[in-house]
Amino acid sequence: MLAVRKSNDRGHANHGWLDSKFSFSFADYYDPAFMGFRALRVINEDVIQGGGGFGTHGHKEMEIVTYVLDGGIAHKDSIGSGGVIVPGEVQHMSAGTGIRHSEYNASATTPAHMLQIWLMPSKPGVAPSYSQQAFPVAAERNLLHLLVSPEGRDGSLKWETDSDLYAAKLDAGAKIEHAFGTRKHGWVQVARGAAVVNGEPVAQGDGVALSEEAEVSILGGPDGAEVLFFELS
Repeated sequence: MLAVRKSNDRGHANHGWLDSKFSFSFADYYDPAFMGFRALRVINEDVIQGGGGFGTHGHKEMEIVTYVLDGGIAHKDSIGSGGVIVPGEVQHMSAGTGIRHSEYNASATTPAHMLQIWLMPSKPGVAPSYSQQAFPVAAERNLLHLLVSPEGRDGSLKWETDSDLYAAKLDAGAKIEHAFGTRKHGWVQVARGAAVVNGEPVAQGDGVALSEEAEVSILGGPDGAEVLFFELS
């Protein structure tokens, strides 16, 4: 079974320094039909203007991933972690029992474009943690790259939720396939370009929820695509 969440149907808020689109209910945007999907709770597409950002604030009991599409995001937190996340890198933070952090556009002049992702943890009460790593998604195209997993397998980052997160950059007409195992649900988020997911045409900003499908098949559109794929329990 497939369900498409069209980009134009997402929530939207423009604060001047921040332009956000929400796949699921978030902040002042509320839609009871879109509170999340399985463990996936937040996919926000954010464009932060130069010099803008989120001041120090707290999170608890959430698995958080930042995926940067353009520019850089400067991060500092209460457990002593810090750095700039750029395209090709993935940042993961287990908020666990509690963490405070700030996120700012690393440039004073150039906009930064990112996806902010939250998943519910499988168990509460873990110690907060931070990790950041580069992955060869751009260099090794037309492949699903495992970014984050519960075991940190195959060189991926480790998180506290029963889900895997993959990314791929697809050339026009290139296809990738992934068979579902014990997890029977998935979500494909189109970060750039256009694709065909299990026969369904989708464009930038669209999401596709999959349940009880044997596999996911993603075909790059006329100008290719950049996609995230969540395999969810």
